[in-house]
Amino acid sequence: MTDQPISTASKKTLVTTPEVIGFFHGPTNTISYLVVDPETNQAVIIDPVLDFDPAAARTSTQAADELLEIIASRSLEVRLILETHIHADHLSAADYLKRRLGAEVAVGNQICNVQKAFSPLFNLPYPISVNGRQFDRLLQDGEKFEIGKLSATVIATPGHTPACLSFLIGDAVFVGDTLFMPDFGTARCDFPGGDAETLYESIQKILTLPPQTRIFLCHDYPPEGRLPAWETTVEAQKTSNIHMAGKTKVQFADLRRKRDSQLNMPALILPAIQLNMQAGALPPVEENGTAYLKIPLNAL
Repeated sequence: MTDQPISTASKKTLVTTPEVIGFFHGPTNTISYLVVDPETNQAVIIDPVLDFDPAAARTSTQAADELLEIIASRSLEVRLILETHIHADHLSAADYLKRRLGAEVAVGNQICNVQKAFSPLFNLPYPISVNGRQFDRLLQDGEKFEIGKLSATVIATPGHTPACLSFLIGDAVFVGDTLFMPDFGTARCDFPGGDAETLYESIQKILTLPPQTRIFLCHDYPPEGRLPAWETTVEAQKTSNIHMAGKTKVQFADLRRKRDSQLNMPALILPAIQLNMQAGALPPVEENGTAYLKIPLNAL
């Protein structure tokens, strides 16, 4: 593991428009992405999902295998799996895909703060490092790298969690949970290390990008009558986001806190955080051949 830049952008001509393939996961309303350089067939995966049946406590890889099928059918080269943050609403398939593809898994370098906040909650019988070493790359704000001939930049966008990142790749930015579709608003800020004022400032970073910049979201919860959607623009968010448009920082923070106080915890937060802060790796198998998750009672 290293927190050094993935690569340094060279002086070669860079592509500005990536091909973006979104995969909507209905059970968790999550969108995972393949982002492809059309000239070289190099690609990255963003926010992959591991299927999980909470009633049976059974994992499966259907959603991740859909990604692998496209990768194989198009002979794409994937060296990197990017996590926008440590998700609380779905389990990550990063570890599974890493083993299948030989790719590295990258997350924000503030992951340590998330691990420190949540590790005591689970009181795990095996040691868990809180220095991010479970991930291959710890990405820093402003870091640049290339995907074939595509230029990518890391943008720290904390507020939902302290480790949230957005990825600007050509004319597209992948914002994780920072923003939703304009008719649904913005991320919650009531998890440990979350902060509404910080989220407002992070969103301003995104809204300073050119108006036509494509924004790709990690989740969509469509209102009745609208199909799931995950692509919008900076201009649409500026003018129409129901939590941000026309709001000052104080107004936004007040709205966000009132809304957060009425929200339930995500249905999968306990299994999701437990696995995702370890890069999606399943717990070690115990002496009876079974791996176990821990569910703390009355702790949230």
